[in-house]
Amino acid sequence: MEFGEMRALWDAVLAARDADPHTGLLVGDRIRPEGLHILGHLVLTCASLADAAEAAERYHPLVSQAGTVTLHRRSGASRICYRPTVDPADMHPQQVEAIVSSMVRAARWIAGDEWAPLAVSFAHPLAGSPESYVRVLGCHVTFDAPENAITVANEDLDRRRPLYDPALNALHRAYADRLLHELSAVATVAERVGQWLEHAALAGAGPEGPAKELNLSVRTLRRALHTEGTTWRALLDAARHGRTRRLLETTALPLDRIAPLVGLSGATALVRAFTRWEGKPPGAYRNRHRPASPDRGGADGG
Repeated sequence: MEFGEMRALWDAVLAARDADPHTGLLVGDRIRPEGLHILGHLVLTCASLADAAEAAERYHPLVSQAGTVTLHRRSGASRICYRPTVDPADMHPQQVEAIVSSMVRAARWIAGDEWAPLAVSFAHPLAGSPESYVRVLGCHVTFDAPENAITVANEDLDRRRPLYDPALNALHRAYADRLLHELSAVATVAERVGQWLEHAALAGAGPEGPAKELNLSVRTLRRALHTEGTTWRALLDAARHGRTRRLLETTALPLDRIAPLVGLSGATALVRAFTRWEGKPPGAYRNRHRPASPDRGGADGG
């Protein structure tokens, strides 16, 4: 399920009149291995909590790309942290609570139902009863903290399970690695926005269009593009450049007809933009790339 669809589902659940302020906490606590896909089955076959945490760190993108899991080793106790990669304003606190609670529940598949972390912290404010968090997570819980984290004693983290099947674990890891490789081959957000722009009407085009196509909010789309080293404005500019070149190469349309087709205000704006793109005005570019067919000749206005 895409992040936008998941957010819409949470919106609907939390908009209900009788919505429980601890919904996220309870949903996470009831997670089953199949709810985490291959990662859930891999965790079940890990030799220790440390192995499971490292598996979550590596394979969490197979479950969700809206955040990252990291293990921070310290003397005596370590922290397993969850950080959203989408804009925090686009993720309900209860979504974060569901993820952290599910991580505690997954740890209990290995350590036993009575196991509890040393502490849990959330970066958002408290909503609801503090006792509910203690009851579900089994430890001291803080809010408005610097990060979402589960603190685990190293003794618990490194304790090996008495029953462990390394062959089955290796089988799950091999499958997870294959899925991770396939996922990395998927186009980036910038590439997918570029594909959307290839077929879009550039006049009046805004980030709302590709954001809807990708099931993202505009804010999350902009954030993802920034992470990938680009912006909506840069991608739109590149799309205008590419489409202008194609129209100059394949048509005899005058510049005042091309300009609105690429989302520019007129021939003057087109000449200015094209000279910035190519270092030469569109007329000079067209003369060099003029179509061979004689019936496509004509004034190009530039």
